[in-house]
Amino acid sequence: MATIGKIGFLGGGNMAKALAKGFLSAGLAKPSGMIASVHPADKISLQGFESLGVETVVQNAPVVEQAEVVFVSVKPQVVPAVLQEIKSLSAGKLFLSVAMGITLQAIESSLSPESRVIRVMPNLPAVVRSGCSVYVRGSRASDADAQLTQRLLESVGTCEPVAESQLDTVTALSGSGPAYVFVMIEALADGAVHMGMPRDLAYRLAAQTVLGAGHMVRDSGMHPGQLKDSVTSPGGSTAAALRQLELSGFRAAVAGAVEQATLRCRQISGQQT
Repeated sequence: MATIGKIGFLGGGNMAKALAKGFLSAGLAKPSGMIASVHPADKISLQGFESLGVETVVQNAPVVEQAEVVFVSVKPQVVPAVLQEIKSLSAGKLFLSVAMGITLQAIESSLSPESRVIRVMPNLPAVVRSGCSVYVRGSRASDADAQLTQRLLESVGTCEPVAESQLDTVTALSGSGPAYVFVMIEALADGAVHMGMPRDLAYRLAAQTVLGAGHMVRDSGMHPGQLKDSVTSPGGSTAAALRQLELSGFRAAVAGAVEQATLRCRQISGQQT
């Protein structure tokens, strides 16, 4: 299997740190095999990367000079300026952009014609190697580039290729999705605490319940509705609970959250292009 060259991060935010921690945990890279640029005012990100033993700089140029694979992980609104800054250094490099709303065409036109670009959309659970990622190949990206991208992202979870037109919905579903699930875990625990359970136990049970249910949907091949029915006895406690969820509009609320997040992503994408 081909070795992975030095990995660079332009920007040291939460997603960059999650990926770096995931790559280290997976044994895919060592601290010496990564470098990150962080804004000097961002002390938290600076300390976060330094705590991993990763070389951290305050300029973008050293990252592109040293790394063979460069993650573009700065905020979308500063991507054009950052790409302009490193354009003269970008030939021969593979850029993996996690910037929401910045199209492949926009990134490719801002870099050297001899660079390659792939858009990727990971999510925060990559930090515990349970991420859910997708990617879209740019016009100059090779099969080897796609395979390398898949290898990187599969080391921290699952990874699938998608069409670029699907990225806003992916962002709304799996990118923002952990926040919805965190709220659900908090709500499950709140209900148990209300009924007398200690909060620390309630959080542990709620988290493991969500984790186990997700594994069953992913691995069983069964429809979620079938799995739901397998837990629901006629006239039982689960049936009563599900009725309350339906009366409260739970299903519509969750679906609506994905819809609203998608529309917001499309709005931001329109502003960035």
